Amino acid sequence: MTFFQTSDITNQLTSPYLAFSVLVVDDEVGMQGILKKALSKGFGRVDTAGSVEEAELLRINHHYDLIILDINLPGCSGIEWEEAFNNLDRKADVIFMTGYADLEVAISALKLGASDFILKPFNLEQMLQAVKRCMDKRLAERLNVALSHDISRLVSKEIIGLSEKTKNLKQLISQFAPSRASVLVEGESGTGKELVARGIHAASKRQGPFVAINCGALAPELLESELFGHAAGAFTGAKKNREGLFRVASGGTLFLDEIGEMPLAMQASLLRVLEQRTVRPVGTEKEISIDVRVVAATNRNLQQEVDQGKFRQDLFYRLNVLKIEVPALRERLADLSELVPFFTRTLAKELGVSQPKWAHEDMHSMQDYDWPGNVRELKNLLERCILLNKPPAHYFSELKGAPISTSITMSVNDLTTMPVNYTIQDGQFGYPNSWSLKDVEKSHIQQVVYAHAGNKSAASRDLGVARKTLERKYKEWDEGCANE
Repeated sequence: MTFFQTSDITNQLTSPYLAFSVLVVDDEVGMQGILKKALSKGFGRVDTAGSVEEAELLRINHHYDLIILDINLPGCSGIEWEEAFNNLDRKADVIFMTGYADLEVAISALKLGASDFILKPFNLEQMLQAVKRCMDKRLAERLNVALSHDISRLVSKEIIGLSEKTKNLKQLISQFAPSRASVLVEGESGTGKELVARGIHAASKRQGPFVAINCGALAPELLESELFGHAAGAFTGAKKNREGLFRVASGGTLFLDEIGEMPLAMQASLLRVLEQRTVRPVGTEKEISIDVRVVAATNRNLQQEVDQGKFRQDLFYRLNVLKIEVPALRERLADLSELVPFFTRTLAKELGVSQPKWAHEDMHSMQDYDWPGNVRELKNLLERCILLNKPPAHYFSELKGAPISTSITMSVNDLTTMPVNYTIQDGQFGYPNSWSLKDVEKSHIQQVVYAHAGNKSAASRDLGVARKTLERKYKEWDEGCANE
């Protein structure tokens, strides 16, 4: 009995499926051989079994992503193989095949959760197309899981800090999150406005996704299509229909970053969407209902923009139902005690280097800085310091223009041949022959500490000794001066 017509469609099953495994269950050895030969070209593992009992033994010992299962088998039928459908931890996609066109059997198979149902005889192309549909869906699910994991690793949803301003910020997020009303987030660049928006979405318990778009990064004609979608042929280059981000974010939150950069014409369209809760894709007349929470952010003063005629007053009122002002980092310097360890730990892990330990001088130098670039600047500074192996105190010393000279500071009382502050001149090198080894050691240590703006931890790294060693040296010198 002939079940197949051969086809070159096997070339479609290539490397994307090598991580998947297949189990073919059929009581005819010929069928097993044909399917195994075809599927082995694209799958990492293909096993065969002649009965449900034999297949169950294989399933217990191996994981299968796909099971191609004949319904009419000797002994237990494919419909009666409950373990293949009830074991959620090891659930596989199932394609049923049968030589008997029984509608009730087909309905029963689909109710069990079968992905497809194919009647015999069938050609190989028909079977492999069904296999491809199943595996493409499973591959997309795996990629989504991997992407979600990667995003959760790189995008923090936690607002770090214990200062009063940060506590108030967290309180507002918790208070506003359950509402469906629009939220306007204002703050300087780099303060973490998107992090606030993510916090609102996470606390809202909305089931849809969080979708972000920078309104100032796209041309006006592209922004409209990006937000509302378009129909095929709506404009040059629109080859197929496209869902806009309002529909992609259905049931979730749409974050409109840099809302102050949105052109006035687009502002009118956005206002209509917020008021009517519907979108009209470009090139269509059909209104589509949406359920989206909108959070907008800007580093501008929108009220001033309204007064100057640069932003629509009605849209401002619609967005400004609830408002959160994110404080600048200089207004919450107490948060540095949590932010610095957090970024240091995270960046060291991402860069694949050992986590540095900053000294007290480093923390003091960061407390004395205004941080015009806010938290973004802090993160960039720490990343640069980790990559260059340069303590923050040294960086700020260079930023302020402090000299990193070759002067050698001495405080040895019995040295009369050299001044207390001795500077190496051009053409002169080394130390005077009249110096003792201890004098050379002391002057060199003081020189390196001075070069690091007093940061003994950084100096000890350059000198190749422990910081405790430097502390002990300084203590010995102080005691020596006190005894004289």
